[in-house]
Amino acid sequence: MTQITLIILTLSTALWAPIALADPGNSCHFHGKKPAPEAIVSGCALQRKDTLVKTGKLDAAWTAIKPTTIETIDGKKGKEWKVSFKDPNAKDKAKETLYMFFTLPGNFIAANFTGQ
Repeated sequence: MTQITLIILTLSTALWAPIALADPGNSCHFHGKKPAPEAIVSGCALQRKDTLVKTGKLDAAWTAIKPTTIETIDGKKGKEWKVSFKDPNAKDKAKETLYMFFTLPGNFIAANFTGQ
């Protein structure tokens, strides 16, 4: 192949190649089975919490709350991450601690106030 043919092939391939764009709202979506580092899970939990606040599912008071504990637990389908946030100023003591659950690779499973 000549250089001109190679350049044309490269340009035509680049023009027709599909572009993959990451969804900024879904930046914590992982494939595979490799366990995510604790720092990644913490960041994903903060993103998820912020989304819950923005959508009105959590009170705005949760905005400044950081994770208090991050641990791996035995979940229904194997090991999971459990992230806890504690709001010491919560009026409803039954909703003082928010729990979030993630798969070991870091995908969100659920959030609740029961820890179950």
